Amino acid sequence: VQLQASGGGLVQTGGSLRLSCAASGRDFSSHAMGWFRQAPGREREWVAGIKWTDPVTYYAHFVKGRFTISTDSAKNTVYLEMNSLKPEDTAVYYCGAKRGVLTSTPSDYASWGQGTQVTVSS
Repeated sequence: VQLQASGGGLVQTGGSLRLSCAASGRDFSSHAMGWFRQAPGREREWVAGIKWTDPVTYYAHFVKGRFTISTDSAKNTVYLEMNSLKPEDTAVYYCGAKRGVLTSTPSDYASWGQGTQVTVSS
């Protein structure tokens, strides 16, 4: 599975951004998809997850109610809509794909996009 992330940028506190992750390759529709982020000096952390075959979504507590993950099967794309952004949301955001059940552990994910920088100014 190949992933291409895009959509990051600079935004003020309270602003919004939408990240996209275009997927390609063999059998990616059976994968679980996750958005993760990594701030300087910190470990990569899970943000949200979804499966192509299941509309149920999952969120880390620190983004619940502000971020929305979704898929568009016609475009082979996973989105992360981010609202009410805070300076602490500043990080490089990555999309990941794995076979089987959705998990929040980065090392479980076999495929990664290249990362897209999100910077929230105060």
